[in-house]
Amino acid sequence: MAKRVTGPEIEKLIQLLAKVPGLGPRSARRAALHLVKKKDQLLGPLADAMAIAHEKVGTCSICGNVDTSDPCSVCTDVTRDQGVIIVVEDVSDLWALERAGAMNAAYHVLGGTLSPLDGIGPDDLNIRGLVDRVSAGGVREVIIAVNATVEGQTTAHYITDQLAGLEIKISRLAHGVPVGGELDYLDEGTLSAALRARTAI
Repeated sequence: MAKRVTGPEIEKLIQLLAKVPGLGPRSARRAALHLVKKKDQLLGPLADAMAIAHEKVGTCSICGNVDTSDPCSVCTDVTRDQGVIIVVEDVSDLWALERAGAMNAAYHVLGGTLSPLDGIGPDDLNIRGLVDRVSAGGVREVIIAVNATVEGQTTAHYITDQLAGLEIKISRLAHGVPVGGELDYLDEGTLSAALRARTAI
């Protein structure tokens, strides 16, 4: 059995870092060692920033985004078209779309996708909040921007059913050939989706 070479405090730091997505045990050890070596420049400021985030960051009661204010800065931004709501699975998807800068619309974060096998049903997601927002009026279009997975497709169909009967346009992200993609390297599902979603030129 290998002997422990660090104190319990550093071991706890490593264990917590290993829970961060993208960091395994080895990466967590390297990150912890780097933080400890740069204690004044990194570890202290990081600890302060995390304490502030823990105290001030919360979930927006309207859209489900994370921010230091409620409603969040997206929901209170008067320059956004609040008549268009982009529905995403997670906050990371919202951030990705914002980085792309393709549309200046409102958002709605579901908090995941429907997955009966994992015990995730409609009541576990923020779908009711979306229906309430649309029912309140002022929304012209809902863009369903969920991942092209089985769970994502199931969730998209469920949302479409829930919004049926309301006087709004419902659209989905196009799926198919990515910009710069070569047909020879694409899988059959992507090619099939691209052919079905073809547009006139």
